[in-house]
Amino acid sequence: MNPHHRHTPSGKLRARGAGVPLTGTPGQWNAITDVPGVEVGYTTLIKGEGPLVIGEGPVRTGVTAILPRGLAGATDGVFSGAFSLNGNGEATGLHWIEETGRLDGPITISNTHAVGTLHSAVIKWLNGRKDSEKLDGNTFWMPVAAETCDNWLNDMNGFHVREEHVHEAIDSARSGPVEEGSCGGGTGMSCYQFKGGSGTASRKVRVAGRTYTVGAFVQTNFGVRKLCTIGGVPIGRYIPYSGGQIHRYLMDHPTDQGSIIIVVATDAPLSPLQLKRLARRAGIGMARSGGIASNESGDIFIAFSTANLDAYRRVYEVGPMESYGEFMMTPMMEATVESVDEAILNALFTGGDMTGRDGNVRDGLPVDKVIGYLKHHNMWVDPEA
Repeated sequence: MNPHHRHTPSGKLRARGAGVPLTGTPGQWNAITDVPGVEVGYTTLIKGEGPLVIGEGPVRTGVTAILPRGLAGATDGVFSGAFSLNGNGEATGLHWIEETGRLDGPITISNTHAVGTLHSAVIKWLNGRKDSEKLDGNTFWMPVAAETCDNWLNDMNGFHVREEHVHEAIDSARSGPVEEGSCGGGTGMSCYQFKGGSGTASRKVRVAGRTYTVGAFVQTNFGVRKLCTIGGVPIGRYIPYSGGQIHRYLMDHPTDQGSIIIVVATDAPLSPLQLKRLARRAGIGMARSGGIASNESGDIFIAFSTANLDAYRRVYEVGPMESYGEFMMTPMMEATVESVDEAILNALFTGGDMTGRDGNVRDGLPVDKVIGYLKHHNMWVDPEA
């Protein structure tokens, strides 16, 4: 097995490396960066321990930046589509995507109360990349800045994410293998009441004599333990959640927990309408591991294509744009579902244990136990085979 499929750059075991049965063919890095041109960067903020002092910490948060055309093409845009499965969350710029099918600049993700900082910081960064003669009072950006809530572990009301952290995440964006788990915007996040965070995966798709790539990136902060399913095995019922001192409501109302941001990328030539169809399918990938898009969940999905750059730039002219025939879409949808499912599992497998503010704890997924249950159900695949 490709070593990048088994472990993250820092050596964390990924779902495929643990023997989870997964379908489809991943790209070289099994990451959203397998889509040519796409780059990912992080800023991770971990500081302090003990009781919460608002404004001081403890801090368990960060910023993720996804650049559809990389640093070299950061001021160019992509055709895009978006879908909200449940709306208890925020992602700026979605109305513009819905209206025009256009997405400009980096996508940034962090905690709920950092969205304003992300949005304004990205605009300042983009303005700094523009030639001075092109920057005037009419310069317009509508970037996507998205969030999930990390206040179980993080001093979210302390506003620790600052402009320089957003710029650092963008400037650090690279292609290649992507770190996962408790890093970037996913640093303080949960998943099925285990430690969650950032995750990614990809699939190769062969259609009409051409090979394309679909990649997914997730920031997971959703799900209750009893629903957690890995490789078809009801892991959440085997490893129940014991709760905590502020979780009495959640123990009695276990579906009211969220959220997740999902970004799907491809190099296939898809129209904005087709990309919205892909964004919808991200919800099926979420459901494979047990996600139900509960009442308190913000489940927001974005899909973009790096194809058709000339057509994207052609805003005052008539010209050609390549696109899929509608009856070619099913393999792309299947690849999206598979990539999202595996990206979520990767976030779970790589999350690790974390203690945050007020001594609140998120236990990492007990990987050895999960492997044992997979074997018990004859659902384990030897990664060495």
